[in-house]
Amino acid sequence: MATPAEWLAGARPRTLPAAVSPVLAGTGVAAYADGLVWWKALLALVVSLALQVAVNYANDYSDGIRGTDDERVGPMRLVGSRRATPRAVKTAAFLAFGVAGVAGLVLAATTAWWLVAVGLVSVVAAWYYTGGSKPYGYLGLGEVMVFVFFGLVAVVGTTYVQTETWLWPALYAAVGVGALACAILVVNNLRDIPTDTVAGKRTLAVVLGDERTRGLYLLLVLAAAAAVVAVAVSTTWWALVGLGFLAVALRGVRTVRSGATGPGLIPVLQQTGLAELLWAALVAAALVARG
Repeated sequence: MATPAEWLAGARPRTLPAAVSPVLAGTGVAAYADGLVWWKALLALVVSLALQVAVNYANDYSDGIRGTDDERVGPMRLVGSRRATPRAVKTAAFLAFGVAGVAGLVLAATTAWWLVAVGLVSVVAAWYYTGGSKPYGYLGLGEVMVFVFFGLVAVVGTTYVQTETWLWPALYAAVGVGALACAILVVNNLRDIPTDTVAGKRTLAVVLGDERTRGLYLLLVLAAAAAVVAVAVSTTWWALVGLGFLAVALRGVRTVRSGATGPGLIPVLQQTGLAELLWAALVAAALVARG
């Protein structure tokens, strides 16, 4: 039976920057527009964190019952390692979805009820990433899901629930955060190309192949840098401090471009997650200071 520490590992804390970063960035834009509502920002953070944990457990469950994780290079998976039953992990996923749902309902009730539909679509997308009979994560569409839901929806949604209006800087920030969230998944799938190919999991990395996947990682980092400039042009030039994320991101780029494989790519996951968090924190700090 899995220990509490193993359950925590199953939630994959290293992916949490992908949940915190959108809320930081979106709240920074809201603050710049004089629309900061701290308790709504906190609820948005609960939604984002709970959805990230739910996705991680849902992937653990779905990949585990398919046997995709039987020969895994990365961190331990609960179902694949037989440390927890599929039913227990599935229950954990739906509990996390429930937490996200409750927080999301409060935001919808105090902002706009159409946000309920956005929340439902987000939950369905999270489950069918690796769940169901035809998971789209096995069809090379995982990066699209991450960009849309942990980039566009999460950042723009965080800004909207506080300001109740559309702001272009929120879209630019969403592109930056979403690009780095995708980069995390790209590295993960680059590492797993050999095992995913054997398991029949056609991720985007499997479709593109090793070399082009490495190029995609670089392209996403450059897109995140361009997004910092777009935010600065539409708000304040102080937002350019966000380019400080490159101090960490470029270390990951060097490792990826050097041809590292397998366990050699694991540090890049951590570096990319930290780069995403830095992107959001630095841009948000500038927007709050100059708002």
